[in-house]
Amino acid sequence: MSVDFKLASLDDLRQALDHKQVSATELAQTALQEAQRLQDYNIFLDINESATLAQAQAADELISKGQQGRLTGIPIAHKDVFVTQQWRTTAASKMLETYQSPFDASVVESLKQAGMVTIGKVNCDEFAMGSGNQNSAFGACRNPWDKDAVPGGSSGGSAAAVAAHIVPFSTGTDTGGSVRQPASMCGISGIKPTYGTVSRFGMIAYGSSLDQAGIMGRRAADLSDILDVMSHFDERDSTSLQRCGAVANQSGRVRQAFEHAQQQMQAQGDKPLKGLRIGVPKEWFNPGLSAEVATAIEQAISQFQALGAERVDISLPKNHLAIPAYYVIAPAEASSNLARYDGVRYGHRSQHYKTLEEMTARSRHEAFGPEVQRRIMIGAYVLSQGYYDAYYLQAQRVRRMIAEEFKQTFTQHCDVIMGPVAPEVAPNIGANQQDITHDWLADIYTLSLNLAGLPGMSIPCGFGGPQQKRPIGLQIIGNYFTEGQLLAIADRFQQHSDWHLRSAEV
Repeated sequence: MSVDFKLASLDDLRQALDHKQVSATELAQTALQEAQRLQDYNIFLDINESATLAQAQAADELISKGQQGRLTGIPIAHKDVFVTQQWRTTAASKMLETYQSPFDASVVESLKQAGMVTIGKVNCDEFAMGSGNQNSAFGACRNPWDKDAVPGGSSGGSAAAVAAHIVPFSTGTDTGGSVRQPASMCGISGIKPTYGTVSRFGMIAYGSSLDQAGIMGRRAADLSDILDVMSHFDERDSTSLQRCGAVANQSGRVRQAFEHAQQQMQAQGDKPLKGLRIGVPKEWFNPGLSAEVATAIEQAISQFQALGAERVDISLPKNHLAIPAYYVIAPAEASSNLARYDGVRYGHRSQHYKTLEEMTARSRHEAFGPEVQRRIMIGAYVLSQGYYDAYYLQAQRVRRMIAEEFKQTFTQHCDVIMGPVAPEVAPNIGANQQDITHDWLADIYTLSLNLAGLPGMSIPCGFGGPQQKRPIGLQIIGNYFTEGQLLAIADRFQQHSDWHLRSAEV
């Protein structure tokens, strides 16, 4: 049976599976066929058909016994920085080109236990370092809306897999915007939760104090169920949150908050967002923001106002410091995290060396791409004697200032913040390659959230670029642990718009 993912919600898929209109095996087979058909988009890095079909058959058995859960039999793809037992985990790098993990990442494990069926591992920037998915050692991924454009990064393959209708959902990671930015550029919904609410166990580290797993799909409402399963305390991750004697991110938190917010909105009739204060930072609407993106964002905010929300103009004067602070802290942490790849225990080992030191140097030079090498060197520099205080400690002080600025803003002025995700629509593949800082500037509106550890998401709100076919995303930022509220607000917008239902022709 041929299955069309283009307009299928999680409710649609659940009903079809439960009423035997389609089987989990048929869903998986369709996804595998689509992945094969769209190979030239370079979305998937590894597919294991037998492993996928085994998971699908196990899901069908549960359904036949009436033991299924909300996610049983639903296909999903995983960003290739989550380690997996049955699929290679490369982090899109030659360093790990043949690596097979002996265990699953916590995110993969949780979703598998919930009955989701893994279709494969998807492309990304090498070790999640980039904003366009052009830094992959296995070639750039292409945007399903426009094959000449990047899909965004670093989780470009994750966003492209959903936008191309191969899978309804995919996981991603967000260190400086790498869930929200590709979601924006591929016209889908994506959320990065509060730092520490989703376990990083088994997620290949880039910047440990910044990395957070996220989820992408077409509808904001659907993401609440999957994020709920992903969010739980994990003693294997030292950054997994547990506070005040109770688990801050216990199972059910996201879904319950989402449903509670929905009930409150429904009770307010034709002004469901009455009482919601939307903060709009004046600093974000500057000459660096393209006119077409600014117009789409303003129109989206106007739609929220029509639903009863109040617009509040706010100022975030310290947010412009996010880029210099991030590009000190993230490379410093990357330099430390990537030191383990030395050609000794696992990973690429050079065939040309005479000493142990030469083996390590050659192995790293041969296997790490230019951007990874660049960030490792920056990180080593800012951590070196004589520069640690001047750069790294100063960046950490700036980070605290940015977090405090957000805290005061949410306390005094607004409930959520809205604005652009990226300053422009998706650029062409290969554009701006001579300017290595251009990709860095693409994250100007997203980096501050990672520095502060706040939750944020992107939802589609318009199109721009050549022939008006490159998507534009609206960023919605909330206070700590408000993922359910963010998703409910986004869902209310999507009930009154159709941007999320428009389909790329692939």
